[in-house]
Amino acid sequence: MQDDKNLTFKTAIGKVFSQLRKKNKNISLNKLALEYDISKGSLSKLEHGIYDCRLSTAWKLAEANGVKFSEFAILLEDNLGKNFTFIDL
Repeated sequence: MQDDKNLTFKTAIGKVFSQLRKKNKNISLNKLALEYDISKGSLSKLEHGIYDCRLSTAWKLAEANGVKFSEFAILLEDNLGKNFTFIDL
């Protein structure tokens, strides 16, 4: 069950970053990779839900796409849905 939740979380992160990047038409994977010292392959894997990024990477990418990390977190929560949790109580 935890693997399913991790996959759901990684997929949601990728979806939000992909949407932000596509909304910001001036930023490509190449530009992000060069300007923020993150490999293009890692960025692509992140957007496809394959790569589990560090918090510092997520923060950099949020800023690169013109949003505060707190705004990114809200978008992520919205994408995951109000009932998403990692821990079942």
